[in-house]
Amino acid sequence: MCTTCGCGHGDTTINGISPVRRKRAAGAGHGYRLPGEHEHEHEHGPVVGPLGAAHAPEVDPERTLRLEHDILASNDALAAQNRERLAARGIFALNLVSSPGSGKTTLLVETIRQWRQHTAVAVIEGDQQTANDADRIRETGAPAVQINTGKGCHLDAHMVAQALDTLQGEGALAADSLLLIENVGNLVCPAAFDLGEAHKVAILSVTEGEDKPLKYPDMFRAADLMVLSKIDLLPYLDFDVDAAIRMARQVRPGLPVICLSVRSGQGMDEWLGWLRAGCGKARRVAEPV
Repeated sequence: MCTTCGCGHGDTTINGISPVRRKRAAGAGHGYRLPGEHEHEHEHGPVVGPLGAAHAPEVDPERTLRLEHDILASNDALAAQNRERLAARGIFALNLVSSPGSGKTTLLVETIRQWRQHTAVAVIEGDQQTANDADRIRETGAPAVQINTGKGCHLDAHMVAQALDTLQGEGALAADSLLLIENVGNLVCPAAFDLGEAHKVAILSVTEGEDKPLKYPDMFRAADLMVLSKIDLLPYLDFDVDAAIRMARQVRPGLPVICLSVRSGQGMDEWLGWLRAGCGKARRVAEPV
């Protein structure tokens, strides 16, 4: 059970296949289990979920916090490895986060269609169930790996490491390329989990409330860019763009914002320019001195 929002984990798959368990060093206990599995104590102790939330109400809260810290530390360590792996090859990786229905997949599809002339691009798709979004991505000709988190509410660095292995095994993780990670639709837990990305991009649609950044400050504070999507619908909605941007910058001062509509094309050039700048920086960092 996730102590951040109370959701459960279970049945994680990568392209429909259960991932291989990654073990700890010898003598370190049972070993880390990927989300979806549980760790059991030998003496019939409490069952503990991936973030350390005990299923038994009598569990010591201090122990719960300690286990949560251990899991997050494990995640952050592997995220650092993911980041080094991507940086060494000049791959610019983004973690796209939002609530469900913000238009992430639609933005990805149009981005891929307009991006082909620049670099190779690959996608990691995160959803609780179905491969619908990955199928939409593959229709563009771009490679995509589908991560289904089962009962889980977010991707983590271990899942992304498995997805990177899959892409690399398929020859689809090109150097000097763009990697787009679409996280599970959720504005809570993904804020706490580093995947190894260069930046989190928070997508807020005008069909939501402009006060979302104040309601979910951790997510917008963690973001390096906010995309305000579906702005073609503004004439039909009571949405205050200036207020939304002001609230976002209240929790993340100076947060860059791109107002964008995939349907009309407004803001796409600015978005693609931001991606080009990021890819250029990633290539320069990867170049040997």
